Amino acid sequence: MSTYPNAAIATAATARTATATALSTSVDPACAEPLPVLGRDVTVPLVTGGEVTYAALDYAASAPALQRVWDDVAAYAPYYGSVHRGAGYLSQLSTDLFEQSRTTVAEFLDCRPSDQVIFTRSTTDSLNLLAAVLPADCQVFVFETEHHASLLPWGDAQVTYLNAPRTPAQAVATLERALAEREPYGPALVCVTGASNVTGELWPVKELAAAAHAHGARIVLDAAQLAPHHPVSVQELDVDWVAFSGHKLYAPFGSGVLAGRADWLQEAEPYLAGGGASRKVARRADGGVDVEWHTTAARHEAGSPNVIGVYSIASACRALTEAGFEDLVARERHLIAKVREGLAEVPAVRILSLFGDEAPQVGVISFVVDGWNSSHFAAALSAEYGIGVRDGLFCAHPLVRTLLGSEPQAQGECGAPEAAPGERSLNAIRVSFGAGTPDEHVDRFVGAVKELVTSGAKWQYRTEEGRCVPAV
Repeated sequence: MSTYPNAAIATAATARTATATALSTSVDPACAEPLPVLGRDVTVPLVTGGEVTYAALDYAASAPALQRVWDDVAAYAPYYGSVHRGAGYLSQLSTDLFEQSRTTVAEFLDCRPSDQVIFTRSTTDSLNLLAAVLPADCQVFVFETEHHASLLPWGDAQVTYLNAPRTPAQAVATLERALAEREPYGPALVCVTGASNVTGELWPVKELAAAAHAHGARIVLDAAQLAPHHPVSVQELDVDWVAFSGHKLYAPFGSGVLAGRADWLQEAEPYLAGGGASRKVARRADGGVDVEWHTTAARHEAGSPNVIGVYSIASACRALTEAGFEDLVARERHLIAKVREGLAEVPAVRILSLFGDEAPQVGVISFVVDGWNSSHFAAALSAEYGIGVRDGLFCAHPLVRTLLGSEPQAQGECGAPEAAPGERSLNAIRVSFGAGTPDEHVDRFVGAVKELVTSGAKWQYRTEEGRCVPAV
């Protein structure tokens, strides 16, 4: 079968391609249109009365679905069938779509010909899968600045947690020193983010990969926050594996990817045991069973796969590629400049950073406001302005605590969810955006920050079940 095995699916895909091509022709990032996303016209009520179009500025948690992705999935949905498990037309069509999606993702990541693309539930699932296939006595090296998805999965492995670097060069030097000093000198894995989910700063992945390989180690790239904003080339960065999530990449339905070298994956027991992972199962004379496992990606994809989620990832990969990352990056830099310049005009605001204000970054910016608890500030942005941001420690507790450790925050009207009564609150506010964000949303956000700092909240707030909410 072809990439689009049904005429209806092909027609929808062709229409979406034409739309993406038209949107990518603008040169001036200030004039470029955002990619169409679901929810762009949703209105929400304000506690002060009336309604306003919702400004979704929490892309780092879950980006809205691209309209292109939704339309592609809707065109396929009537033809949904069981993958790898049926002789009927819909099953065969769905199987073809699933495997073509694997090829699309490999092309999106510029994988090596020998690499495997395994579909998982999320970045967290992908890294837990990799942790499960580590060879015996493998040592793991991870910076304390990582998201918990990268920080926590390593189980019984010997893990070395590296201190937060303050420059990219220091990150490379810290890793080189740790790898050179490891004992015994055996298999090793380095796990590093491509872009911080707290500061948005880009990490020196290519240099860290070179350092890892020079010391006989392998490296996995957590691209959850990088892939939606920048092209990711496995071959150019020379990483051994890359992991990312569909829900960060404008693709809903709960799927993720682990792509990279096949040897450790083929040599380990399946991540999950069951149908799909097994190639042959036979009873033994003693009453047990003998199992021959697949050596392909199917080895770690037991059970009925999430073909809708996988196809949505492939659709998002095509949409971003066709829109042109050069244009997407340019437009995002325009939005980053608007936010940073606007916040710089508010003396009470401090932007959090490891590498300094000039460090290249994606559309993720975290900050604190003097005199405000961050939970209170975020609640006011939502209730009074219809702006959705994130507050807290962003599943990167060691990093945020490092960045805020010496700076107490006023308790304000509401405390942070993780602060016990009487304790000093440590939490921040994160604004994040991407290919679907219109200028109006970041302009409204900057205006709201200035107004809240200058005039205060218009409403009273209280803590309810660990969250700051408007008082009724």
